[in-house]
Amino acid sequence: MGLQWMILTYVVAAEAAVAILLTLPSPKLLKTRIVSLVSLILRPALFIVPFAAFQLLDIYWKNEHRLTCTSEICTAAERDHYEKSIYKAQRNVILCSAACLLYWSVHRICKCYKEIHHLEDIERRYKSQ
Repeated sequence: MGLQWMILTYVVAAEAAVAILLTLPSPKLLKTRIVSLVSLILRPALFIVPFAAFQLLDIYWKNEHRLTCTSEICTAAERDHYEKSIYKAQRNVILCSAACLLYWSVHRICKCYKEIHHLEDIERRYKSQ
């Protein structure tokens, strides 16, 4: 189970780096090359959305079927283990949400840059006529 969360962590870190790279000011030629490269990567990287959704379902199922430790019979170690598992589940929900949100953000940034480039081409054509 740890490998899945490690993969998701690396994907979120990569998406955050790409989002920062896309939003940093840079020369126009470099920006168009970066946007075209990221646009090529976006379609295969769409796997992250169903992967994160599956992980969210897994967290939900485990939360519904988790043994609660709220009675006085529980030892301190069992109570600590229960609280630690709750915190890990909350962290993983945030990680899954961040993966989907960052993917959507990168997709929208690329789409916006492509639209701006298209409008600039139209403006250039009208000026040349």
